[in-house]
Amino acid sequence: MLFVDVTDSTKIYESLGDTVALALINGLFARLDKIVAKYSGAVLKTLGDGMVCVFEDPDNAFRAACEIQTSVHSGSQGARNRLQIKIGFTYGPVILSKGDVFGDTMNVCARLVTLANPEQILTSAQTVEALSPGLRTRCRALFATRIKGKAEEVPVCDVSWRYDPAVTETNLTRADLAHASQMSLKLIYRGNIFIVNQNRPALLMGRDDSNDIVIVSLFASRVHARVQARDGHFVLTDLSSNGTFLLVDEHSSEVLLRREEAVLGGRGWIGLGKNATKHGDHSVRFTVQAESV
Repeated sequence: MLFVDVTDSTKIYESLGDTVALALINGLFARLDKIVAKYSGAVLKTLGDGMVCVFEDPDNAFRAACEIQTSVHSGSQGARNRLQIKIGFTYGPVILSKGDVFGDTMNVCARLVTLANPEQILTSAQTVEALSPGLRTRCRALFATRIKGKAEEVPVCDVSWRYDPAVTETNLTRADLAHASQMSLKLIYRGNIFIVNQNRPALLMGRDDSNDIVIVSLFASRVHARVQARDGHFVLTDLSSNGTFLLVDEHSSEVLLRREEAVLGGRGWIGLGKNATKHGDHSVRFTVQAESV
């Protein structure tokens, strides 16, 4: 399964008018249709600003996703009306009925495209495991998320469509996210260090003085977010009105959590109520590290 979503389509229609915007997006989908066919895929349907595609081979879905992003990015350079898209793709069984698609694979794919940022491709760790070895090297684990109807969290991976051969291979099995029992989470805020581990399995962050980490920012809610060690992971949970931003180092795109959870890995920034890319009193630095023996 592969979902394509045009970013900020509502603004496009507002700024260009219905007729011009529709022609622009339909022209885009006509170009993407050819790329999908090139990789032996099929477009099941278009939904206003979205496209739903199917492929029999996960490698073909991967290559199509990368070429689609490259095509849209290149075609929009210097254009007055620049279009951006986000993509999610997953591999697994689906049910096709009357031109529509159903099943767990579809549900995960739909979730991934909503989590993706403009010009980003997201997939699942399960899908990465089905890819050929060469393509796996272009995928990196980001975090794990809960999906309605699934008991277990789904590890989410970023696809590097701007291919850089210098990127080193990363093993993206569930084991990558399952070392928290021997790890600790270090949080740094305004020079103060806070540790989450087996001895201190959870803490709260927010504007209120009752929080473990008191955030001195009007962007933060009174009780904004919780970090806890759970099921072998370090889980960040948004509890706020404005959302919590998560930015993992070496990734240009951040994820916005709204009453959602994500598993923390590596190192990066947490933005409470404001973009994590803009460091300030709303941002917390995090590092998942080995416990000292």
